[in-house]
Amino acid sequence: MATYAIGDIQGCLQGLQALLAKLRFRRDDRLLLTGDLVARGPDSLETLRFISALGAQAVSVLGNHDLHLLALAQRGERGDPEDRLGEVLDAPDGDRLLHWLRRQRMAYRDPAHGVLMIHAGLAPQWTQRDTLALAAEVEAVLRDEARCRRFIDGMYGDEPRQWSDQLRGIERTRCTVNILTRARVCDAAGRFDFRYKRGPQDAPDGLLPWFAVPGRRTRRTPVIFGHWSTLGQIRWPSYKVHGLDTGYVWGGRLTALRLDDGALFDVAAGRAAGTPMAALP
Repeated sequence: MATYAIGDIQGCLQGLQALLAKLRFRRDDRLLLTGDLVARGPDSLETLRFISALGAQAVSVLGNHDLHLLALAQRGERGDPEDRLGEVLDAPDGDRLLHWLRRQRMAYRDPAHGVLMIHAGLAPQWTQRDTLALAAEVEAVLRDEARCRRFIDGMYGDEPRQWSDQLRGIERTRCTVNILTRARVCDAAGRFDFRYKRGPQDAPDGLLPWFAVPGRRTRRTPVIFGHWSTLGQIRWPSYKVHGLDTGYVWGGRLTALRLDDGALFDVAAGRAAGTPMAALP
């Protein structure tokens, strides 16, 4: 049995199937998915169907695009046509898939390998225990109909930009979600710039990758994450992190990390159609 962590799929089912074929993925293997299962790619609906059908064999955390899909459904909105999410909202099994999506994790610690998986970033003040506890708070909100509606009404926005244990209510939940699903860079005090999208080499003075902040309390915890396709490399051994979003939806690659031995595998966009995986060996 092998455990594979895979970066942002973003509705690119063909790429996922090609990668699984390359891995010779079997029914006793496990998948850890870094989030952003949907949006921008051509097959968000079929991607959700495929992954949800794997059951306990796959664990996913939620990314910002996944949460945006849940918000669109809650508000009865269509969103940007370029996100290609309408097919999920219109599907006869759309409600079932959205119900499944709402019950995915915000953060996950794999007990077999001791790896913490998130979509985007961590506040430097958080320990691993803090991260999992705060993630559980958000998960409880998403799984409660009334609380989920109230949260989605106030989900969007960049403030507060810095974590504080004194935060309460919607500000606490929004800050937690923004850090876990949108963070790339912050300053030494943990003030985040949630709008920054380029690589770390171009970051304005005073802004660092979230994982490079001195004194980060998860620096001894192996972390896997997605979200940052312009990061420029996958392994950051000095910080014990792997950034697995390698931009497949933008013409890059879809990357898997085998947690058992650290081996990396990938497929290139547009050049590897793969083998249909409707029936796993």
